[in-house]
Amino acid sequence: MDQSKQSRDDKCNDPYLRCAFNGAAQTALGVSRSALLAHSPQGCEYLVNNAFAWQECDYMETMTLCTKLCVDEIVHGGEDLLMRTIREAKDLKIDALFVLSACGPEIVGDDIVAVCEDMQPEVDFKLIPIQSPGFKGSQYDGIDIALDTMIKRLANDDGEKIPNSVCLIAPHANANPTWMADLEWVKQVLSEMGVKVVATLSHKTPLSDIENVPSAEASLILSHDAGQRAADYLSAKYGIEQVCKGMPLPIGMTNTQRWLNALGERFDAQKKAEKMVEEGERMVTATCRRKWPMARFFYRTPAAIVADATVGIPLVRFVTEEMEMTPELVALYSSRSSVRDMLEGELKELGLKPNVVYGTDVYKTRRGLMDVRPKIVFGSTIERHASEGLGVPYTVEVVRPMRQFRLINRAYFGYTGILNLFECVQNEWVLRWRSKDKRYEAKW
Repeated sequence: MDQSKQSRDDKCNDPYLRCAFNGAAQTALGVSRSALLAHSPQGCEYLVNNAFAWQECDYMETMTLCTKLCVDEIVHGGEDLLMRTIREAKDLKIDALFVLSACGPEIVGDDIVAVCEDMQPEVDFKLIPIQSPGFKGSQYDGIDIALDTMIKRLANDDGEKIPNSVCLIAPHANANPTWMADLEWVKQVLSEMGVKVVATLSHKTPLSDIENVPSAEASLILSHDAGQRAADYLSAKYGIEQVCKGMPLPIGMTNTQRWLNALGERFDAQKKAEKMVEEGERMVTATCRRKWPMARFFYRTPAAIVADATVGIPLVRFVTEEMEMTPELVALYSSRSSVRDMLEGELKELGLKPNVVYGTDVYKTRRGLMDVRPKIVFGSTIERHASEGLGVPYTVEVVRPMRQFRLINRAYFGYTGILNLFECVQNEWVLRWRSKDKRYEAKW
């Protein structure tokens, strides 16, 4: 499927998926010692604020700016206003200023690339234009656009390859609200295998790391929804091999074992990988024997999974093997061909034939839930409301947006991640049996 067709399929679909402008902002704000200038109306800055929160930027260190285009600039162009805003920001102590264009200025033909080239001699930091209007697709398309721009403009091919090194791609394209914990788990695993992380694209990433990306031997995508374009470019341009390609991310026993073994084989650390698997599985088993998780009450319970592909696809195996439930509905936010191939491969291997919905929206999700009438739903706060009146007793909120956002990051990847997911299910099971007659004051 060509890229233009993919973009049409993965469209902006609030509240599940924001637009390309949001995705580009998520990626740019992952670069440390930088600022972001939104060439947009003030309303689009809301999306920048959303991206700011998603990257957990330190508000004392990261600056966001906006040209605040009004009717006159939207109709007649706002290049002069963009130039003036860049001049006003010239005293910022930053390494780079990312200039993102929204729908309006792209439609009237504002050339942010030319403006940045003209203004570059006047400022000490790098100006990096990213043409990412919302109409170019979903936030995943915006992430791909931003990664593409960053790598092509900043990567420096002067350095030599670093043995046993890897570039991590798009960890933020993930509906896990604490995706940073997944990223840390991956870094810890690579460190124990003796693998050096050259760059993370992007989360707290210095500009120098992006410049050094060509020195990586391999790339590792931490999302099933975005980042493949960047990995393909790195492979074609710099000969950087992609590892764990086409493999579900490490959520659940089997996926984690496969993923660790693949990394161990690539980086000549098989014994280390086998030890991680052995110790991890022993820890999960011992913990479950002591804690008595409520999984046994859900044997063969019909379940629905509504999530992005990054979390949703590996959850299918986790729900089937670890929870021993029966997935009756799998609804994914995205619909790219790579996502379809991976999910269909998993379903075939597991011998499952659930209803599958790609590129789901709230209406499709509601219709899907009405058709299969599951007893438990793995999804978000949206599915909790979408399940009302359908007799769904349990909704396990594991993906964004969540009613109770977690302040402390918790991984879904790896063996501790399995226990974290068990805990989500157990908490929902306990809440179901909490007395509805007890008054709030009685707790005190």
